[in-house]
Amino acid sequence: MPDRSHLTFVLGGARSGKSTHAEKLTSGFPAPWLYVATAQAFDEEMRERIAQHRARRGEGWTTAEAPLDLAAALAGAPGRQPVLVDCLTLWLSNHMLAGHDVDAESDRLAAVLARPRGPWFVVSNEVGLGVVPDNALGRRFRDAQGRLNRQVAEAADRVVLMVAGLPMQVK
Repeated sequence: MPDRSHLTFVLGGARSGKSTHAEKLTSGFPAPWLYVATAQAFDEEMRERIAQHRARRGEGWTTAEAPLDLAAALAGAPGRQPVLVDCLTLWLSNHMLAGHDVDAESDRLAAVLARPRGPWFVVSNEVGLGVVPDNALGRRFRDAQGRLNRQVAEAADRVVLMVAGLPMQVK
């Protein structure tokens, strides 16, 4: 694993092992590790998911919550510190549901991700491999997520696609 500043992008489908793999890659560097969370706990099921993620990480991790201003959270992260962002899919959903300009927010985030100041790991869902959504919002989300994933993959030094728990090196 390189010790310079770099960006690793980990993407895959639901329950493909993205987060666990990204946590493993991040913890390959010396602690402390920064976990930048984008989830918002609007219901009990999501609160439980968040609790499971926290319990799995254990000692050595600090958490920063950035459901909307992820670019600022990353810009403010200590230099050289390993950072894990989980995940871009929820971050994008948060912006869409808030009625924000997702293209502008995605461009702003991509600009920060293109200049990592340490080993950064970013998780996202690959949403374009399934059925075409049956409504305009779903199609708009799928298209915006695809564009964002392309921007991040272009900036990334390494891209890993998770398939059924197996990491596949794409870039």
